[in-house]
Amino acid sequence: MIKIEFTKEEVEKLLYERYNHPHLMVQRKAEALILKSHGLKHKDICRITDITGNTLRSYLCEYQKGGIEEIKKVNLYKPRSEMMNHAETIENYFKKNPPAGIKEAMAKIKELTGINRTENRVREFLRRIGMKRRKIGMIPAKADTEEQEKFLKTEMTPRLEEAKAGNRAVFFVDGAHFVLSPFLGYLWSFVRIFIKAPSGRQRFSVLGALNAVNHELILYTAII
Repeated sequence: MIKIEFTKEEVEKLLYERYNHPHLMVQRKAEALILKSHGLKHKDICRITDITGNTLRSYLCEYQKGGIEEIKKVNLYKPRSEMMNHAETIENYFKKNPPAGIKEAMAKIKELTGINRTENRVREFLRRIGMKRRKIGMIPAKADTEEQEKFLKTEMTPRLEEAKAGNRAVFFVDGAHFVLSPFLGYLWSFVRIFIKAPSGRQRFSVLGALNAVNHELILYTAII
């Protein structure tokens, strides 16, 4: 059994660390040493503090080596995921080829690196490198942002001002085309991915026109 003689001053310092140190591990070490200073048997100290005999011996050896300052050192072992050693390779591949699901990501990581991990481990790794499960979006195939900006400044804004003055009626018109439309799923990706969508034909259309000033809504439905 390891024998240690505690002075009154050392016990007071241990009591302070037991209740004031911000790290729980240091608090536990201080508590174990305080119990040791009161002459408790090792098996009783382990039972009270819920530690093993080997852990208690390591605490005592630390204290013998450097006193209170030594037990205040917290050197937690943080294992590094083996996949992190290949993070750059995996990240570069998935930026160009985002997987549809975790199983696909597992298979591709194994193919690229030879590492086989569970779904939870792969999911955690993907999140760590900045990926998350995102729903795919779509943009009109013929969208022209520069032309849209020009239209807003030269056409739309002046007409809205005329509508507010009562000199014109402006409606915002949109349509919902049911049945034929993209059914978008999810991918694990670094950014949200957009795909071009077909225009669609032979569909049930619901058209709506919203008055820009009084917000009156006009609906029109048709089978095209």
